Amino acid sequence: MDDAGVRTTDLDYRLPDELIGQQPLAQRDQSRLLIVDRQTGTLRDATFCELPEWLSPDDLLVLNDTKVVPAKFVARRATGGRIGGLFVDDRGANVWHVMLRGAGRLQPGERLSLEPADSGAALILAVNEGQGHWSVGLESVDSTEQVLERVGSTPLPPYIQRHGDSKGADRDRYQTVFATQPGAVAAPTAALHFTDRVFQRLDERGVRRALVTLHVGPGTFVPVATESLGEHKMHAERYNLPQSTVDSVAACRARGGSVVAAGTTTVRVLEACAGANGLESGNGWTEIFITPPYAFSTVDRLLTNFHLPRSTLLALVMAFAGVELTRAAYAHAVRRRYRFYSYGDAMLIL
Repeated sequence: MDDAGVRTTDLDYRLPDELIGQQPLAQRDQSRLLIVDRQTGTLRDATFCELPEWLSPDDLLVLNDTKVVPAKFVARRATGGRIGGLFVDDRGANVWHVMLRGAGRLQPGERLSLEPADSGAALILAVNEGQGHWSVGLESVDSTEQVLERVGSTPLPPYIQRHGDSKGADRDRYQTVFATQPGAVAAPTAALHFTDRVFQRLDERGVRRALVTLHVGPGTFVPVATESLGEHKMHAERYNLPQSTVDSVAACRARGGSVVAAGTTTVRVLEACAGANGLESGNGWTEIFITPPYAFSTVDRLLTNFHLPRSTLLALVMAFAGVELTRAAYAHAVRRRYRFYSYGDAMLIL
């Protein structure tokens, strides 16, 4: 297939429900790793703990250090009715962007008390932005992070058929071991497999590391509904690319190494910040939508999980690996009973 002729229907594939990872593995780095070689078109089965063997001493591994916040909450109306909500972003000055269920019944100016009842926090509805999205005022003496720690639970993806716990395993496992920058409502899942043991082996091999931040939003789960990929309205996500990472990429290029992006979120930052004068540091919001065909400016290798059909993430992977090779890799993963999605396995595209 000519990548220039990719349609939304080309992002479809069949996946048995039992291959959707519902629970994390006992050990993060024991996930399976499918090695996809773009030069030879070959596929090889491995384990994630073997990742260092597939990278070279001159390589640079770039990771997204965003931290998932306990964004899922319950609020109560003055009438006693309960409303489920999701924190999306902190807009500053005690203003939140949230998604609320049953929002059609709500009115601007209404006050919602956050549960538990003794949380000491409430939301004042300000602007209805449509499709369940609201701008609300936070009524609390505490910071956003403190309030969410008190009232929130882990916002698991919709395909995981259970509720995320508020203090237990999901709070730990739906989070990378190196997360430091709070703000995401979904994890950068390709990096969930990393452990201190894997990082130690990468260090011993001489692979350098650098960081970006992209706060993954709920839009990451929105499927492409338009017939043409070009008509899809891409969601915006907040990012930061530090100068130290720009310098690390330049040093990697100078020594002849490859830039290895851990996850599609990392790719979005690196490619969004690649301008006519090369990679430029900065922060802001990106709506970059990478689809076939696309000329990658910064990323040479991609570590990624297996993504939903008709997702913008799968379109990005097809742009990187090629449509037919991606199809072959996914078919192989289904045949070999890989685990899919957030708590699933990974693949490394060389």
